[in-house]
Amino acid sequence: MNLKIGVIKGDGIGPEIVTEAMKVLDKVAEVYGHQIQYTQLLMGGASIDVHGVPLTEETIEKAKASDAVLMGSIGGDAKTSPWYQLEPSKRPEAGLLKIRKELRLFANLRPAVLYEELKEACPLKEEITQGGFDMMIMRELTGGLYFGARSTEEVDGLLTARDTLTYNEAEIRRIAKRGFEIAKKRRKKVTSVDKANVLDSSRLWRKIVEEVAKGYPEVTLEHMLVDNCAMQLVKDPRQFDVILTENMFGDILSDEASMVTGSIGMLASASLNESKFGLYEPSGGSAPDIAGKGIANPIATILSAAMMLRFSFDLDREADAVEAAVAKVLKAGYRTKDILSDGKVQVGTGEMGDRICSYIEK
Repeated sequence: MNLKIGVIKGDGIGPEIVTEAMKVLDKVAEVYGHQIQYTQLLMGGASIDVHGVPLTEETIEKAKASDAVLMGSIGGDAKTSPWYQLEPSKRPEAGLLKIRKELRLFANLRPAVLYEELKEACPLKEEITQGGFDMMIMRELTGGLYFGARSTEEVDGLLTARDTLTYNEAEIRRIAKRGFEIAKKRRKKVTSVDKANVLDSSRLWRKIVEEVAKGYPEVTLEHMLVDNCAMQLVKDPRQFDVILTENMFGDILSDEASMVTGSIGMLASASLNESKFGLYEPSGGSAPDIAGKGIANPIATILSAAMMLRFSFDLDREADAVEAAVAKVLKAGYRTKDILSDGKVQVGTGEMGDRICSYIEK
């Protein structure tokens, strides 16, 4: 199979961790007989440095011409980077919001898995995490508060800011269908998270999700208010299978879930449109403080590449092989600095990628 992959290495540790993911993809192609064609793209701070804007039309068109896009982290230190002296629409993160919109990436998938080998890195009590957990957070990505109308103006002599949270039934229905479809392949449970006791948008969300649920009688649906969900994630994460929620709630909850796994460096991410196309990236930030030191954890980016193989190319065997290789490396005791514990062997970014490659086999 010929895989056309756009590559956005990004900023900070982005180039380091994406390089390792590409190394793993190349190993998969070698073992399973595929061909990979990479197209290098600029976005974020790297694009600002060259083009003066975080995302160009050329990058958008080249991304659309790819089968999928692999991306590193975007952005820098907001206190010291000149990128953050620019107006908000010209800053690195603006490129991320724009590419999601331009590529119609409405469904964000963030798996949060606690590996048995990393249970000591989890901040929760062992009796809470006994046996590990495996959840998928489905976040609506192109609507809600982040994309609504906004303004800052003087009202009655006071500066007043306004952000608008808007969802229509079609936006809710398509993300709900995707959530139930994924739940069918997992443990057949959806927890829909909203704030229906306060927000009209959440009351519509709940209504449409219940309508969609009727088409999936084999999947159990439960509703949970977002504040309760935030508590339940640290009280009993094993109860969750698929968490389905809107944009801002998903942004917050997925970061909370990442820390419950022990490190955000372990959290992969996929953003999909209505076709097989997807953008795959680690959930963590660009970590400019450790960029170039060779200590960043590439596993989240490598697992994101595995999600690419699974969701954009339907290469389930290959995705399984990558995920199994990660588990074997962890079981063998190798760790990057962020997940290191007593008795384990610390390795750098490149060595972690090499060791994962060594375990990839049919």
